Amino acid sequence: MAKKSKKQQQPGGTPATVALTTAGVDFTVHSYDHDPAHPSYGEEAAEAMGVSPDRVFKTLVADVDGALTVAVVPVAGQLDLKALAAAVGGKRATMADPTLAERTTGYVRGGISPLGQRKKLPTVLDDSASSHPTICVSAGRRGLEVELSPEALAKLTQAVPAPVSRA
Repeated sequence: MAKKSKKQQQPGGTPATVALTTAGVDFTVHSYDHDPAHPSYGEEAAEAMGVSPDRVFKTLVADVDGALTVAVVPVAGQLDLKALAAAVGGKRATMADPTLAERTTGYVRGGISPLGQRKKLPTVLDDSASSHPTICVSAGRRGLEVELSPEALAKLTQAVPAPVSRA
């Protein structure tokens, strides 16, 4: 596993790492060899980095009453769609069409980052993130994660904290 601090990040990077660098946020990039046969992108990231799955968060795009919304939840849990809808004042949530999610965020499935998205979407960060000094989220492609404080992530994405995951 290769690690790079923000000072070692190559110019250009992904839109997520560029957004972090531009904002002056402290972060660490973790890269690993992605296995296309692995059944879970998030669990693969946790295993490859040797990090507890409750500190690695996946970025999911849902449709809440016709509006795309981002949910950032631990890979160890599942998104509670009813709780997500409630967190943004909606009534009903379903998972977004993967092609629409990719087109809207500018990222591919399994590499969608809550940072540096093509179109800014409302974001909800599971409140369990605040129990960790740092969490890991996708850096914008499969096999690349960024580690940062949950506070920095919430600030940059203007995320609403809410209990939106379940075991």
